[in-house]
Amino acid sequence: MAKVSAGDIRNGVTIEVDGKVCQVIDFMHVKPGKGAAFVRVKMKNIIDGGVVETTFRPTETFEQAHIERKKMQYLYNDGEFYNYMDNETFEQIKKQLNCMVEVIKVIDLTHVPLHMKEILYAKVKGLDNEGKEEVFRIAQVFNVNNGNVKVADIGEDSVLLECTLTDHRNDDLITLLKKQFKSKVEIVRGGAVAIEAISTSCR
Repeated sequence: MAKVSAGDIRNGVTIEVDGKVCQVIDFMHVKPGKGAAFVRVKMKNIIDGGVVETTFRPTETFEQAHIERKKMQYLYNDGEFYNYMDNETFEQIKKQLNCMVEVIKVIDLTHVPLHMKEILYAKVKGLDNEGKEEVFRIAQVFNVNNGNVKVADIGEDSVLLECTLTDHRNDDLITLLKKQFKSKVEIVRGGAVAIEAISTSCR
């Protein structure tokens, strides 16, 4: 692992200090009239978010921490931990977290029954009356089997749908809307949220 000296510290650099992974958010090189020079550093603990200020001799060295950033899907907060999931490489993420200074709890939800939905807004623009009727028909189709798609707003030439479906059903809806209306569709997705089911009969 590469080392970095306090004299070379810059904003954004991540280092290991006393067994903790910290990111430098501010620093200042100080050369007093008397005494040795030092570096005043403000750091944020990557794990718990705490911010501390301290000083180092310019020649002090630290292990430079490598942080891999991954976009993961937020699932739910169980009251103690935030639970996320990487749908593609979950096992790799688990191993990487286990190598951190402090282990964040990782939950494998592969075999856990969940209630999971994603909110989505779909605005279809440039519609005539026939186009609006087609949007209404599509909304009705996706309301079958406990779906939740409703018309949230209607304009002179546009319709706004509010959808609370599974992420897969939302994908299907987007595909159909874009196939029917091409570039007239504007999508905003809020991301899926989930909670562990009370019974084992759902998924």
